[in-house]
Amino acid sequence: MLIEHVLPPHAVGEDALGDPPATAPNGLFPIEEREIAHAGEKRRREFTTARQCAHRALTRLGLPPTPVPPGPTGAPAWPPGITGSITHCDGYRAAAVAHSADLPHLGIDAQPHAPLPAAVRAGITTPTERTHLQDLDTTHPDIPWDRLLFSAKESVYKTCAPLAPRPLQFDDAEITFTPTTGTFIARLLLPWPADVPAPVLPGRWHASHGILLTATTLPRPA
Repeated sequence: MLIEHVLPPHAVGEDALGDPPATAPNGLFPIEEREIAHAGEKRRREFTTARQCAHRALTRLGLPPTPVPPGPTGAPAWPPGITGSITHCDGYRAAAVAHSADLPHLGIDAQPHAPLPAAVRAGITTPTERTHLQDLDTTHPDIPWDRLLFSAKESVYKTCAPLAPRPLQFDDAEITFTPTTGTFIARLLLPWPADVPAPVLPGRWHASHGILLTATTLPRPA
């Protein structure tokens, strides 16, 4: 599985390169099925396969069959005591979960292996990141670093959303990649609650099969 390349200890993941045939049983619970009752075909396929990944990942954690409906904000509503994240892009779906006692907050994201449009790149980067990306483009041109940075920020925001004092924007985090180790550091640039860890998140990234993957965690307080 591709997702295993980026997951931290204590997390388990499941993924799929594409979707099962439309004639196959979808395995959704009624509460999940209602979410896509009026959805278009693309949304239905993304949702169904990603939820199937989530169900398998929860089973690997030892949970009984459990639905994962969207919560009030649209993010997955995981069972009590579980943290997790779901992602999908063209040709790929994945879910990752962990016991909250082991890993309090987790985020994953997948993106296609392709550069961002120039206007989007400018809109999601800080001046420091733009310099960093220029250096990476020169030394490691095989990776679309701007798209990977977009993915890293998506992972960060999924990780931090339950704790953030407000919805996060693209200029609220600054990413630094280490290309030789497949890791990155995300520094939050907004005021942060005093009772949670310092706003520096470790992350991992991986590129293969035309997919860019990232994952981040928020460390438990010492």
